Amino acid sequence: MASLQGASSLFHGSLVEVVFGSPALALKIGFVSLFPSRLDAGCASLGLSVDNGERSSSLAPIRAVNETRTAYINGKADGVQGENLDQISTVGNSTNIKWHQCSVGKLERQELLQQKGCVIWITGLSGSGKSTVACALSRALHARGKLTYVLDGDNVRHGLNCDLSFKAEDRAENIRRIGEVAKLFSDAGVICIASLISPYRKDRADCRALLPEGDFIEVFMDVPLKICEGRDPKGLYKLARSGKIKGFTGVDDPYEPPLKCEMVLKQTEDDCTTTPYDMAEQVVSYLEEKGYLHA
Repeated sequence: MASLQGASSLFHGSLVEVVFGSPALALKIGFVSLFPSRLDAGCASLGLSVDNGERSSSLAPIRAVNETRTAYINGKADGVQGENLDQISTVGNSTNIKWHQCSVGKLERQELLQQKGCVIWITGLSGSGKSTVACALSRALHARGKLTYVLDGDNVRHGLNCDLSFKAEDRAENIRRIGEVAKLFSDAGVICIASLISPYRKDRADCRALLPEGDFIEVFMDVPLKICEGRDPKGLYKLARSGKIKGFTGVDDPYEPPLKCEMVLKQTEDDCTTTPYDMAEQVVSYLEEKGYLHA
């Protein structure tokens, strides 16, 4: 048995032990493979030392054996090739999968970033100012040293969702995918700002259900259709009114406003003084009050 004593910059003093059950077995550290026959050279290049002394009693070792058998990580068996089948799951159309838990979790990532991961879901009619407020909010939080990412409905269709049309089923799938990606950002400790029409309550509720309670902040851009259509930044209302676009939200397809959301950013024909930056600051104040800007 050989043990590798890691340099503090790489392993932070942890001990990694490898049981060489086969001459062909290699220890893989990230993208580096250390073979038994070249262990000394490999350790030297990584700033490691080979120590054949006794195992440290204060550190839980990571032991690896031949991959055709059960691998033991910190004393817990991890089923391989049919072992521990009770941990194997089926999710949707994916079969024989198992969740792999990492030792670095959301709390550690939040502590590193000094903020709490969440999803700010901005919904409203086309032309209501969702994207503008999302970017203003991202800028305001960035100025406070907070890490954000904006998932804009149009932007996501340039890549991840470029295979989806604007048919009803594809629009629902578009929202579902964005919800799943937003969940990953939140889990990473990032303040994720999703900006898309998302006209149906059920789709928004399904995205909310993906996250822990309190981590989905629904922001409704309550702007009258007349104002949105007057802006018509992409000329879509004009195309919809002429019949060139079918199923356009607000024209020949409904928008279901939230019945209960965390925030409402309202604008009327009589109020033209409230800017997107003012609205963004309202959201920042909400995040501050709820503790999302601190770990």
